[in-house]
Amino acid sequence: MMRAPAPQPTYRLIPSRFPPIGLFDTVSTAADLGAVMELAGWTNDRQVRERVARLPESEWVYGRANASVVMAAFLHAAPGGGRFNGPDLGAWYASAAVPTAIAEVGHHLRREVMARGVDGMARTYRTYSARLEGELVDIRGGEPALHAPDDHAAGQAWGERLRAEGETGVLYDSVRHRGGINACAYRPSRVQAVVQAEHFEITVRAGERRIEAVRLVA
Repeated sequence: MMRAPAPQPTYRLIPSRFPPIGLFDTVSTAADLGAVMELAGWTNDRQVRERVARLPESEWVYGRANASVVMAAFLHAAPGGGRFNGPDLGAWYASAAVPTAIAEVGHHLRREVMARGVDGMARTYRTYSARLEGELVDIRGGEPALHAPDDHAAGQAWGERLRAEGETGVLYDSVRHRGGINACAYRPSRVQAVVQAEHFEITVRAGERRIEAVRLVA
């Protein structure tokens, strides 16, 4: 398998309706973290409790800025999983450029529009930049089955094998933004220098491919 470093930095958009909770940011030991998670009720959620157990303690991120944002990506996985992860444990997905990240979240927002049967939706997102350390398995320019637009079955099975083998993550082509590059990181400890940046309002409409993104100014 070919491996390559991730582009630096990478960008991830998170809906602003999920406010950052500094649960992991200020604790200094793993023991303290476990106590704080219980106190905050995180481990009352069976799925979160099971995901914490699946994540090696050496990979818990705490005691640094935006650690909670990183950990939430792994502990609050989408019910159906992502392109290269199943539902049992999340991963950190990011893009090499903000327009690619916008295209990715715009695609999922449009799917929500279609599922709800509404004319359109607008949602605000906050951007995080991050440095992904280590080399990722590089499938850019190949592996059509793993780049399938709407079927993640092959990618999830393959990706979870990579995670089990200790790989850092995957570098792949965006299928939502021509020429765009995405990364999937399996190890929270390798997601470094996470900084909150710009805010965007993203609007999509049923039956249209266009994605409107407006940078919000405080």
